[in-house]
Amino acid sequence: MIRFALIKERKTPPDRRVVFSPEMLKKIAKEFPDAKFKVESSDIRVFSDEQYRAAGFEVSEDVTDCDVMLGVKEVPIPALIDNKKYFFFSHTIKKQPYNRDLLREILNKNIELYDHEVIIDKKGARLIGFGRYAGLVGAYNGIRAIGLKEGSFELPKAENLPDLDAMLAELDNIEVPNYKFVLTGSGKVAHGAKEILDHLKIRQVSHEEYLKKDFDQPVYCHIDVLEYAKRIDGSKGGRMEFYTHPENYESDFFRFASSSDVFIAGHFYGEGSPVFFTAEEARSDDFRIKYVADISCDIAGPIASTIRPSTIAEPFYGYDPQTEAERDFRDPEAITVMAVDNLPCELPKDASEGFGEMFLKNVLPAFFNDDQDGILERARMTKDGKLTEGFLYLEDYVEGKLHKNETTE
Repeated sequence: MIRFALIKERKTPPDRRVVFSPEMLKKIAKEFPDAKFKVESSDIRVFSDEQYRAAGFEVSEDVTDCDVMLGVKEVPIPALIDNKKYFFFSHTIKKQPYNRDLLREILNKNIELYDHEVIIDKKGARLIGFGRYAGLVGAYNGIRAIGLKEGSFELPKAENLPDLDAMLAELDNIEVPNYKFVLTGSGKVAHGAKEILDHLKIRQVSHEEYLKKDFDQPVYCHIDVLEYAKRIDGSKGGRMEFYTHPENYESDFFRFASSSDVFIAGHFYGEGSPVFFTAEEARSDDFRIKYVADISCDIAGPIASTIRPSTIAEPFYGYDPQTEAERDFRDPEAITVMAVDNLPCELPKDASEGFGEMFLKNVLPAFFNDDQDGILERARMTKDGKLTEGFLYLEDYVEGKLHKNETTE
């Protein structure tokens, strides 16, 4: 018997997501009779304590008798329980300085940490995450910004709607102007954003057609690395080479920046990759982008207008290309930026249900089949008070020896 706990989210601002919904736990109880679940009482979780009780699960303030703690965001240091197994997004694998003390304490308390972000298959592909919901809400927010800035329509905040279906229904009531949208990325984030564009019945066109002409209807093109970057020496590049040797590439994005009204950034940006556009390029008379929905949200990096993260409470700000400073997002001269860095929190019910499905399919069986595919082994960052082999690169981070290029996420 393995005793699992759904732990309370304690990070500020509050996060209402959870690894498993009550209905998902009922399904798991049938499929894995040797899994026992206990739910830590929470007054913020999207599913109430009573819903878990009604589904037949114990809800308690005390989960210290459980073996495996399942959470979403970082657990505050005072809430960590010694000698347990924890699953959550630790935000330490990129040596984020603000969580160094958290990783140190995890080691001190002999905790086995399994980071959701490194739950991967044998080829290194991520198996669980909230990327789709970040894409869905990020693209929705980008559309919402257009209506607010131009006074043409008004969409409610996603967080004020009950679920994804309600959010999509709101989009059925608006008319998008004849804008050209460029969407970057090839993963779950980008495909979530694409769902929104497709739901709006915005026509998808090839990047060749997109760059050559304007249209009498809204259109979008979906581009990947070899469309927005090119080899410096002019030879033909390759997608895998771009990821392993980004220094061989330079940006080829300005042709899209001079052809697009809206930029939805759903890509993964790796260290050393070329930027999308610079502050100087944003000042160019040929620069056309008026809205940036930066779902990737890399601060002071690949997208010059993303100068800070925004919040669910205040999701938009304006970027003045002439001064490189912030101004009101409604200002006609400003590029309107959406750079919320916790977008899935706006759809906590759907995001939790989707996450739980992935965790059930890809992770939970590993507890009962001797981890035959190595899922748990690859994701385990700490054991017996030490970093595991795959994460020894964090030793200098734990010891406080950070390089300058390792100080931001």
